[in-house]
Amino acid sequence: MTFIMYLILLSFVLGLVAVASNPSPYFAALGLVVVAGMGCGVLVGHGGPFLSLVLFLIYLGGMLVVFAYSAALAAEPYPETWGSRPVVVYMVVYMVGVVLVSGLFWGGWYESSWVSVDELGEFSVFRGDVGGVALMYSSGGWMLIISAWVLLLTLFVVLELTRGLSRGALRAV
Repeated sequence: MTFIMYLILLSFVLGLVAVASNPSPYFAALGLVVVAGMGCGVLVGHGGPFLSLVLFLIYLGGMLVVFAYSAALAAEPYPETWGSRPVVVYMVVYMVGVVLVSGLFWGGWYESSWVSVDELGEFSVFRGDVGGVALMYSSGGWMLIISAWVLLLTLFVVLELTRGLSRGALRAV
């Protein structure tokens, strides 16, 4: 399980580097999907499958909207790919930065700290994520309602900004 978590976290960092180093929205959106999937994989590995499923569905919906909006605004015929020279230079610089910063914090990590919630099952009556789901719907119910209203308001704002050439805020685009 430790090796799988190392692979998931390495893929998470590589996805973050792909998002940060690429100026094209097409390839950056693919990097965001990889980052969301690996982040949810970390949550599954630590005993939160329901939370990771909810987050992954929310991330995919949000990234679909962001990708469609940015692809419509940045319609370039030949976007820069991961193999072009400036993108490779940025990727190398970011990976060197990640290695240097992780070298500062390397001494505190041990393999015994990678214990998931379900491995301590003999001390609990419930699974690891059941208590969190109940708490999210009982204490955080109002926050879910407020978040739904904010997302609806954001949808109307984006639709108003991109309404058309004669009536919207973005006329020159």
